[in-house]
Amino acid sequence: MAGQERDLTLRFLAQPKDVNYGGKAFGGAVMGWIDQAAYALAAGWSGHYCVTVYVGGIRFEAPVPIGSLVEVRARLLLTGTSSMHIGVDVHARDPRGDARSRVRTTHCIVVFVAMDSDGRSIAVPVYSPQTEEEQELQAYARRVAELRQAVERERVEFLARMTRRGA
Repeated sequence: MAGQERDLTLRFLAQPKDVNYGGKAFGGAVMGWIDQAAYALAAGWSGHYCVTVYVGGIRFEAPVPIGSLVEVRARLLLTGTSSMHIGVDVHARDPRGDARSRVRTTHCIVVFVAMDSDGRSIAVPVYSPQTEEEQELQAYARRVAELRQAVERERVEFLARMTRRGA
């Protein structure tokens, strides 16, 4: 039911198909895992098909070795009219070891927009934080959204200058 689940975790093993010649997960594989977890949460929250409109602040903090138990946690941070800001953390650990040995490997915020059957954005249930931690995460998402707007203004201005130059 829409508007219920605000936290979702996917778990799996980093397989040979996911890793580069150094035995570590490709950044693109990690980004794919992030998109899958965030999509599952967005679709569940909204009750609709959703599209990724932004992935920002992605930081690869540590490598994901082949054979690692990977945990991709997506948490709803903030909703707009049709958008959902989702924080995603990726952790990895040796499945033979202690669960407390897991290491955060990646963090980012992903923004999804819910779509109706005609491909137009559609309203999503409002998210209201219930705990102090959820309120802090929502404030973080608002600050990141403000920074993203400034970056977008710079990007638009830069591309307009490059277009005028014929680049």
